Amino acid sequence: QVQLVESGGGLVQAGGSLRLSCAASGRTFSRYAMGWFRQAPGKEREFVATISQSGGRTYYADSVKGRFTISRDNAKNTVYLQMNSLKPEDTAVYYCAADLGVAAPLAAEYDYWGQGTQVTVSS
Repeated sequence: QVQLVESGGGLVQAGGSLRLSCAASGRTFSRYAMGWFRQAPGKEREFVATISQSGGRTYYADSVKGRFTISRDNAKNTVYLQMNSLKPEDTAVYYCAADLGVAAPLAAEYDYWGQGTQVTVSS
């Protein structure tokens, strides 16, 4: 099993940037594909980005392509989400998740979840 802890959320003005981090426990981090999801009040959890075990493959939701970048450092057991050109509609709780399998854009495929970190983008 793996435990995940997100950090880096906060308040930012539209057009600004934030970098989220997700630190994983355990010795098997490199076995997991990792994903980022987000959930705004009154809305369902939404896929943001995913990255393969080696970091060689990435996939993004259309809403964040060209603005967000997912990356990982297996030596540090950490996955990152660099968020640029933030918009008010990016406001949500952001969750990282681990999948003992292939990278997928579906929340139901992920085995472990962090507790989330709040990102608020003001107009």
